Amino acid sequence: MSLAPHQHSSQQTTRTRRWFGLLTVGITLGGLLTSCGNDNQTATTSVKVGDAKPIVIAVIPKGTTHEFWKTVHAGVIKAEREFNAAGTPVKTIWKGPLKEDDRASQIDTVQNFIAQGVNGIVLMPLDRTALVAPVELAINTGIPVVVADSALESNKTASYIATNNKAGGMVGGKHLGTLLNGKGKVILLRYMEGSASTEEREAGFMEAIKEFPGIQVISSDVHAGATQETALAASQNLISRYKDEVNGVFCPCEPVTTAMTQALTEQGINKKVKVVGFDNTQRLVDWLKSGDIHGLVLQDPLDMGYLAVKAMVSAIQGKPVEKINAMTPKLVTPENMDQPEFKSLLYPPLSEYLGK
Repeated sequence: MSLAPHQHSSQQTTRTRRWFGLLTVGITLGGLLTSCGNDNQTATTSVKVGDAKPIVIAVIPKGTTHEFWKTVHAGVIKAEREFNAAGTPVKTIWKGPLKEDDRASQIDTVQNFIAQGVNGIVLMPLDRTALVAPVELAINTGIPVVVADSALESNKTASYIATNNKAGGMVGGKHLGTLLNGKGKVILLRYMEGSASTEEREAGFMEAIKEFPGIQVISSDVHAGATQETALAASQNLISRYKDEVNGVFCPCEPVTTAMTQALTEQGINKKVKVVGFDNTQRLVDWLKSGDIHGLVLQDPLDMGYLAVKAMVSAIQGKPVEKINAMTPKLVTPENMDQPEFKSLLYPPLSEYLGK
């Protein structure tokens, strides 16, 4: 995997022309700060740094329900507070789809923030190609864009901040192969087509598992989908089909890991089948403690949100910005989970930034 975004030539479509039309809408910045309230959008702090006009940054995650995104949001607030405390007024606005397959909603959100005249956009794109046109429209109108978490096929963004996802998939694949002593049958339950981050993890897993010639991948073409319900249904179907032969499973993200472990528990083979997943919640941590999960590849979503806002402010101020920031994934197991370096990732201080 190359973490560098790829150049993408977008055609001028009817949708794009509509976006240009929207730019003429007379929505002021003041309107942005007073009229955008809804359940998925949070104006995180009151900016009272002298009389300076704040830098307004729209932060658009893939979704707003999973714990991963809540932790990213905490990092966004951490950076915002630091800037304000240091005398640089910054205002972040958090708004994303409820479901992580709602590309249209995410496109509309980018479009609306362009029309409203924010100073910058931090985007975690749901689709590596579908979001190119609105992102490049923002950039062409003078709004810099930082992409985080998942790649976008554009070379025009100010920075790309993400876990080295292919490396994370390879770590997971090698760990699963080692757990099985190089022999057995395994399942890869994929997440969702078009999601660059998870596709890279899946590719990394498939590459790593080839290093174990005694391991057979008996299923690798099923997608879990964007919701817990679809992920559980896909997991249940796979385990019902392969429960007498499967020895190990790799899951590329939080909802898939949760659904698969639940399905294995329902079939009573959760202690028998080795599970290696990605990301964490309290439920996944509990399963790691109990031996129902045998490894979690961890990112640092709090730091990801923090670094994305820091890069965005630098870009707006015309300061040098690192084009690519590849964050290193870490493997946590039942044996090392109590070590300090993993505790900070397993138990991020969400209440400090998000309240109860």
